Amino acid sequence: MPVADLRFVVDGEPQPADAIRMPRFDIAVRHSGFWGVVPVTAAGDAEAVVLEAEFRARGGSGWERVELGRIAVARTGDGVSEDARRPGLIAICMGSYNPDPELLARQIESIRDQTDSEWVCVISDDHSDPERFDQLLALTGGDERFTVSRAPSRIGFYRNFERALWLAPPAAGLIALSDQDDVWHPDKLATLRQSLGSAALVYSDQRLVDERGELLRDTMWRRRANNWTNLASLLIANTVTGAAALFRRDVAEQALPFPDSPGIEFHDHWIALTAMTNGELRYVAGPLYDYVQHEAAVLGKVGGGHPQRVQSTPLAAHRLAGRVLPGPCPGQGQSPDATRAVRTSDRAGQAAGTRALPGHRPLAARSDLAARAPTPGAGRPHRDAGHGVGAGPRGGVVLAGPSARAVPRQAATAGHAVSGPAAL
Repeated sequence: MPVADLRFVVDGEPQPADAIRMPRFDIAVRHSGFWGVVPVTAAGDAEAVVLEAEFRARGGSGWERVELGRIAVARTGDGVSEDARRPGLIAICMGSYNPDPELLARQIESIRDQTDSEWVCVISDDHSDPERFDQLLALTGGDERFTVSRAPSRIGFYRNFERALWLAPPAAGLIALSDQDDVWHPDKLATLRQSLGSAALVYSDQRLVDERGELLRDTMWRRRANNWTNLASLLIANTVTGAAALFRRDVAEQALPFPDSPGIEFHDHWIALTAMTNGELRYVAGPLYDYVQHEAAVLGKVGGGHPQRVQSTPLAAHRLAGRVLPGPCPGQGQSPDATRAVRTSDRAGQAAGTRALPGHRPLAARSDLAARAPTPGAGRPHRDAGHGVGAGPRGGVVLAGPSARAVPRQAATAGHAVSGPAAL
């Protein structure tokens, strides 16, 4: 049946689709794909949010409705009272697995050398070998700011970082993620804290170095586009590296528990999507830590300043995925300078997932609908305002992004160039 128009309906409220009649090559009806971004909220004591599609047939006069799915409402506990919470305390959540003792020692010392001293560090160890775990305990022993917890069995990096977030002290108002083998610059936490402002998450650039600390690249963005403004682009390719980020406690609370999603799962991608759908992201255009490239890395390495073999690992594809985005994204081709530019985007009205919590905020989570987000090969990308999305398998994509691209608007403040979104 040819469709003239289509829209989503969330708990009875119509919401526009961003695109219809998208190419589909997996079914006979070639132009039946559709997608859109809709706010998902749960009101009152509802047990589920009902997601439907309304369509009007070509030549018809009325709308017909079909249910797409139901999003279960997840209830949260009372948690910590606002009076008991320390808004300025940063919980550094590190994931470890058989860490190289020398690289780990450098990472631990770089955390201890932070100019911002209002932090604690929790380390979730993914059941390292006894010798390596004992070395971890020796490096952190005697420092009450560090708490180490060993998982009973291997759970993998994705679930290990989820476990690290669960270990964060309830009183901590801010969360920072840490790998086991990087080197933080002394002003990393201080700069991220100052740059966060009212945003949900802020992240920085990074230098790529080898095990000896020799510089390979002075920016992450030499071979890919950065993006902190466009939800559709972020759904396709993550640009927020976990170790580069600082985010608010409520982002972590909304992100937990991590979803089971198809394909390779990345904790920082999920956290970034959760943050963008609940507020704005900010970017510090200058490196705040050294991302160490070495053969023993659990997640592989990024190519250096000259051609070299990239390990066939999830991280290699993850880091380079930004190259699929059509057109320039804000921040592409930037190199760090003496003044770090803090750039922002506000996507508070967009929901990138499907677990709803009580209240009136747009929420980010997952369900079977989220699992049907665009995937390579599912459809030809729809090019629109500098980003691309694909039609998803079996019935259309509910989750994607807006058709506006943000353009920085400069304003000087406290030694930083701060910019916000301006829709084209």
